[in-house]
Amino acid sequence: MTNPLLALKDDPSGRTLGLELPAGRLIDGTADGPWPEPLLWCAADAGSGGASVADPRWQRAGLYPVMLDCGRRPRPDRLWDGELMPGESSAPGSFHAEDVLRSWWSAYGRGRWPGTAPGTEGERAGDPPAVVGERVAQLLVAHGVLRTPRLGLVPAARGADVLPAIGWTGPLNYESDMGRYAAVLRSWEERFGVRVVGLGLNTLYLSVPAPPRTPGEALPIAVEHLAFCPDNLLQSDWTSLDDYARSLVDVDTWGFWWD
Repeated sequence: MTNPLLALKDDPSGRTLGLELPAGRLIDGTADGPWPEPLLWCAADAGSGGASVADPRWQRAGLYPVMLDCGRRPRPDRLWDGELMPGESSAPGSFHAEDVLRSWWSAYGRGRWPGTAPGTEGERAGDPPAVVGERVAQLLVAHGVLRTPRLGLVPAARGADVLPAIGWTGPLNYESDMGRYAAVLRSWEERFGVRVVGLGLNTLYLSVPAPPRTPGEALPIAVEHLAFCPDNLLQSDWTSLDDYARSLVDVDTWGFWWD
């Protein structure tokens, strides 16, 4: 499929895509030099430029919106340049989420894999995923979790596929193939309704419209989190997996950080 970001080279406003973009720039810099096509578009100014990540125009244009954390003192001419490795990523459809999680669990010496958690999406009445995603994105900005937030647009049909589309390198100390992470995120989208709403150089934030309601329901999800991102527990103040699981109860945001 044609990369819709190519249209922004001659039309920075995005009007030909049905958009009205603020000032921004296309990013094609990777760890191995320039990529043949733009990997993402990033707004020039902090905040979302008045745009909503739930705006349906993004999807119609073939783009997925995400709030990018650009650090404490971002250089406008170097935002995210050289941090991406799209050539390392496989297609997410090449993997089964449970196989990926099981392999990570075993690689980290956790013993027998207990299986994936039951899904909660579709079982509960509440705000739609897009509404929860917008609320979580606004809170991440308002509370300074994203230090210098900028709206980013990625040529991807769903949030899970943002990671391989740009060749994100956040978990590089553990894994370089973002297709494997995307396979797990696709599964979480289907089971829990999650949306990718925030992305830093080594941080990932998801909105969760159907979070677990009890510690027992949260525990198998915590197991998946530990396989997905060991540093969430190993590099944190949580003293046990049970404590971490309790922190997920009725919480509409999942955050991940890799050392």
